[in-house]
Amino acid sequence: MVLAMFSVSNAEDTSFEQCLNRLKSQAANQGFSPSLINDVFSQVNQREQLVKLDRSQAEFTETFWQYLQNRVTSQRVERGRELLQEHGPLLRRIAADYGVRPEYLLAFWGMETNYGTFFGNTPVFDALTTLACDGRREEFFSTQLMHALSIVQEGSVEPERMRGSWAGAMGHTQFMPSTFTAYAVDYDGNGRRDLWNSLPDAFASSANYLSSMGWRDGERWGREVYLPDNFDYSQADLGNRQPLSYWRQQGVTQVDGKPVANLDMPAAVILPQGHQGPAFVVYHNFHLIMRWNRSVSFALAVGHLSDRIAGMGNLATSPPSNEEMHRLSRSDVKELQQRLADLGLYNHPEATGTIGPETRNATRRFQQLVDMPADAYPTRQILERLREVDVSGDQVSYRYVVN
Repeated sequence: MVLAMFSVSNAEDTSFEQCLNRLKSQAANQGFSPSLINDVFSQVNQREQLVKLDRSQAEFTETFWQYLQNRVTSQRVERGRELLQEHGPLLRRIAADYGVRPEYLLAFWGMETNYGTFFGNTPVFDALTTLACDGRREEFFSTQLMHALSIVQEGSVEPERMRGSWAGAMGHTQFMPSTFTAYAVDYDGNGRRDLWNSLPDAFASSANYLSSMGWRDGERWGREVYLPDNFDYSQADLGNRQPLSYWRQQGVTQVDGKPVANLDMPAAVILPQGHQGPAFVVYHNFHLIMRWNRSVSFALAVGHLSDRIAGMGNLATSPPSNEEMHRLSRSDVKELQQRLADLGLYNHPEATGTIGPETRNATRRFQQLVDMPADAYPTRQILERLREVDVSGDQVSYRYVVN
């Protein structure tokens, strides 16, 4: 749906106009023609909802299980298998050219636009301009806006047809403008790089992007594993890459009970929903999926969907009951962050209400202090333990332990 336009005060109106003038000057300095600049910016509207969406992305507001179950559905798996048959010759030709197997290209397509059924209906220039003028990620979105102008200038698409996600991602596989200008290809040979109407261009562009980043054909993204009862959960971290042979020595097994391979291949163990949820070992290609979208949940969903499309089964670990699936509310997360900061464990300048690496690292340090499984996964139980801590007066407290 088209998102509602921004209702602003006179002061906000003035601020947005000043930002528009800055962006126009930036475009002129980069050599874009006055007619193109006028044509694009005369139609731009500021949109309030986009700023809210930028602060409440699903990757940061849903649990792993919620995210996975909402996206890797039986319908999406079956549709992916049908499309693998329908577009098999094209996908295999692209796989031969770029070294990215068909099931991965279909998984990205399925995750990003549900196989091309919904590209997003937000005017890309509205999205990029609004977010460039929001101030939180001004430089990033200003740069994306300049790349979007380049796409129009090269004739790939008219400005009014340039619609996409709330963040300005476009086409079948939702390329940001800078990714488009760097990696989109004209695979069908019609003289235009068209990610909206040409599946050959969309598939090949995705494969070119992954291949250019170093995708390793013949290697998996990762796999679900079981951890032994005495596993040191503090080792479960995306940045802790060890040879598979090391994890084998730690007692990590495949879900069929066999030890993981005795190889030098670097792998990390991750626990997307803490030690009570599923465990995975992830390899080089998983890290490349995260460069497409820096979300562990997204990368796991792409990997799992690609496996399912290729004919593999569901995860061996069962989802928790519904009442266990609800993650901490935004206000709960802010409270947790503030209490961790009071203990000197959370060093971010403010409580954001969203869970990222800093919050997980601080959670792990607290878990280690109070002898809880150090899986770095914030839960209501951890928040309740934090509420028990007295950091005032002369009483012995966790602050004293930390210091």
